[in-house]
Amino acid sequence: MAQPGLVYGTMGRIEPLLEPCILPRFLDLDQDGKIMAEYVWVGGTGSDLRCKTRVLTKEVKSVKDLPIWNYDGSSTGQAPGDDSEVFLKPCAMFRDPFRPGPNLLVMCDAYEPPRDLPDGKHVDMKPIPTNTRYACALAMEKAAKEEPWFGIEQEYTLLNSTTKWPLGWPTSGYPGPQGPYYCSAGAGAAIARDIVEAHLKCCMYAGIQISGINAEVMPSQWEFQVGPCVGIDSGDQMWMARYILQRVAELYNVEATFDPKPIPGDWNGAGGHCNYSTNGTRAANTGWDTIQKMIAKLEKRHAVHIAGYGEGNERRLTGKHETSSMDTFSWGVANRGASVRVGRSVPVEKCGYFEDRRPSSNLDPYVVTKLLVETTLLSD
Repeated sequence: MAQPGLVYGTMGRIEPLLEPCILPRFLDLDQDGKIMAEYVWVGGTGSDLRCKTRVLTKEVKSVKDLPIWNYDGSSTGQAPGDDSEVFLKPCAMFRDPFRPGPNLLVMCDAYEPPRDLPDGKHVDMKPIPTNTRYACALAMEKAAKEEPWFGIEQEYTLLNSTTKWPLGWPTSGYPGPQGPYYCSAGAGAAIARDIVEAHLKCCMYAGIQISGINAEVMPSQWEFQVGPCVGIDSGDQMWMARYILQRVAELYNVEATFDPKPIPGDWNGAGGHCNYSTNGTRAANTGWDTIQKMIAKLEKRHAVHIAGYGEGNERRLTGKHETSSMDTFSWGVANRGASVRVGRSVPVEKCGYFEDRRPSSNLDPYVVTKLLVETTLLSD
């Protein structure tokens, strides 16, 4: 297992990085009453996360106290160079585990700047094309009476940032076949647990509704779960949990990839399974009937959902390695090879939730949760 401050090179050499014990000497310095707010947003690819720090001189009690900011969209693939200013609107805030104290992580979405600013006010901001949160928030508002709950299972793979090969794997080779790695313990089976544990504690400190972690089927592949979250909070919290993971992995000079099939061949891909329930599915006695009606709606819009469930998902949804085929829709009780899995207790208790297993690990949670709500609650 790689140690903090070190990285294994292509020939197995240990190469020194920045010394990790120096920064903590400065973290407790007095901030003179100021607050550091780390603004985080989704970049132009729809999967990259960007961030920058703003120092604030006033107390922040809610997200409404955070100022609208801006950035150079031409450098993130979100605006042309001759009209590059993009506005950042704070949407959710969390405690910053990397800068303990009054400091904040701020999840934002992005807008074209208003063309007129009468009386110095920000008006008529229009979401930029890559702002998927805006449409999601509108759908969640329409479905608010149903209180949609989401729990997303985020799988990811840890890579050597130099070789782009999974951590703990033989150089230019492969480990033993899958079997001993899922929910494993021990050297050679559970790889880079330090990163996973650090991420868990950081999310808990931040206020993320993280509900668990486990080692996954492919060695050096892990999973964390965020939820249950209501409505738009699911997307906000999942994006911030991903950001925190990237920051933790950065400290170890390790890459956390959300590629749905990072290693081709007889290895499991990585998914972003979405567990979903509403007031209707949770209702005693009638919830099971509601779930079956929702699944029938999902089948009719299978192609629409597949198109929005993650780039490169065709490499993962092959009908093998605990996946369904992306070409056909299927569902079943306790069936991990189906498009939608229903827990075994649901038909017995006549209510509960179901799991959409089609989203890939690089899903946009705003897109996936919006599609689920639109199909099951806002369409006939």
